[in-house]
Amino acid sequence: MSNARVEHLTTSGVFSLDGGSWKVDNNVWLVGDDEEVVVIDAPHEAQAIIDEVNGRRVVAIVCTHGHNDHVNAALEVSDAVHGPVLLHPDDRVLWNMTNPERVPDGALADGQVITVAGIELRVIHTPGHAPGAVCLYSPELGALFSGDTLFQGGPGATGRSYSDFPTIIASIRDRLLTLPGDTVVRTGHGDPTTIGAEAPHLQEWIDRGH
Repeated sequence: MSNARVEHLTTSGVFSLDGGSWKVDNNVWLVGDDEEVVVIDAPHEAQAIIDEVNGRRVVAIVCTHGHNDHVNAALEVSDAVHGPVLLHPDDRVLWNMTNPERVPDGALADGQVITVAGIELRVIHTPGHAPGAVCLYSPELGALFSGDTLFQGGPGATGRSYSDFPTIIASIRDRLLTLPGDTVVRTGHGDPTTIGAEAPHLQEWIDRGH
């Protein structure tokens, strides 16, 4: 019997891309138990994330994608907690905008399984918001950590460089909406939702086109 649980932290900072900057609040998710943990996204406020880890063994710091507001604090957190930073290779172009001096410690791949506290986090490659965007699905927790791919109310933004609307729609339709309807979607920004709450709206999103 696993004692795995989900912990949540909100951090604040700035998202910058294509010459623009926006103030944002980012969700940080920690999955694990009292001994070990996976950190999902290290956006801002490295010390707050380090404090939340609280000395536990960090199996991985998983970057759901390479936008700066998801990787700004990754290296500082990694150095402090001695956990490897993992990123899908297709997002290295975005990673390099923030961290050109250092490569991630490992690559994420579709279908990869990260084990922590006796449960599995399955990597699902969901390009669209970014080429190397990934989600993590835990069947045991009934949870999907969706990064910026799926939110309450629709897909992540696709109006900027390296993003594509038809691609994100295909990722959501084919990879995410096939999950059980009661799966809780824990997003990169904002409030959680469920697969069942979002699935009926797919055609509306396609019709509105963003």
